[in-house]
Amino acid sequence: MLSGPSGSGKSTVISALMRRRGDIRFSVSATTRAPRPGEVDGVNYFFRTHEEFARMIEADAFLEHAEYVGNCYGTPAAPVEESLNAGYHVLLDIEVQGAEQVLQRRPDAVSVFLCPPSMAELERRLRGRGTDAEEKILGRLATARREYGRAKDYAYIVVNDDADTAAAELDAIITAELCRSEKRMKAIMEGDRPI
Repeated sequence: MLSGPSGSGKSTVISALMRRRGDIRFSVSATTRAPRPGEVDGVNYFFRTHEEFARMIEADAFLEHAEYVGNCYGTPAAPVEESLNAGYHVLLDIEVQGAEQVLQRRPDAVSVFLCPPSMAELERRLRGRGTDAEEKILGRLATARREYGRAKDYAYIVVNDDADTAAAELDAIITAELCRSEKRMKAIMEGDRPI
């Protein structure tokens, strides 16, 4: 699970990580926010109305869901389970609220908090997008300050001052998690080749 404030560079770092590893599947989230220029439904997000999102909640179709700056986001559970069962690592890009829910349902999930090197840099990135009104930017900055207070609850913190370096750190985290003794011992005891 990768969380971090809006503007931390999650999408850029995820793209760099996925170029490095072929054993990762990205979990496409559902959202009620409007698509940004160039975003494609089913690729970047599943764009849903508030009514459609509410029906998905009622059907217990999410691994997690949360509201963030006036929009809803959620991780559809079925595709995650399918990818895990096929032997892939699944990367979730989720908000702090959602990460807590995932850990309740999947305590084996690995949590990583991604942040820019400073709040000034975060503000520069948010303003540089040119997609949000001033009120929305101020809301995102206030939310980021609250989220920074929760970073200590994550297993790992990656500072994104360079996307390739941050992706390399995420790659190292995945490798380290694969080398955990409990995972390797299970493979050894079952006679399988350790992964």
